[in-house]
Amino acid sequence: MSLTMYQASIPAFVRALNVLSALLTKGEEHAAEHGIVPEILLGARLADDMMPLTAQVQRVSDAAKLCIARLTGVDAPKFEDNETSFQQLRERIAKTVAFLEGLSEAQFEGSDERDVTLTFGAFSQSFTGQGYLLTFALPNFYFHVTTAYGILRAQGVKIGKLDFLGPFN
Repeated sequence: MSLTMYQASIPAFVRALNVLSALLTKGEEHAAEHGIVPEILLGARLADDMMPLTAQVQRVSDAAKLCIARLTGVDAPKFEDNETSFQQLRERIAKTVAFLEGLSEAQFEGSDERDVTLTFGAFSQSFTGQGYLLTFALPNFYFHVTTAYGILRAQGVKIGKLDFLGPFN
């Protein structure tokens, strides 16, 4: 039996989004336990030229919902990128998960061959749907999940590889 585009995308996105939500909870608990103003963690970056934690979470959400919109032709929900708290970021993640879980496998029919063209400034690239998912969308999504994890870890939040991997069920 072959893996469908739905199976290769929705479960992976939902799982990692839920893991990220749990990591944010640990970050919030760390801030409270150590008397750190939450905005310090939310504004933290791995490097000066990288986006802060809040923006990383927003990009995770965008990467998942826009990927699925491009593959299925369904309009993705629009979020204002105005989250300023751990709770608001978790709510954004929950809305993203709800969008993803609201789609059916049937909506992915033909998505492996769908033409997807991305244009960002001078960057322009065309893909088949399968190529887009496997070579751009998933790597981009996991880049931002990993960067959010790295920011929290660099700020002293006690998380490790098993926290990043999440539950195995």
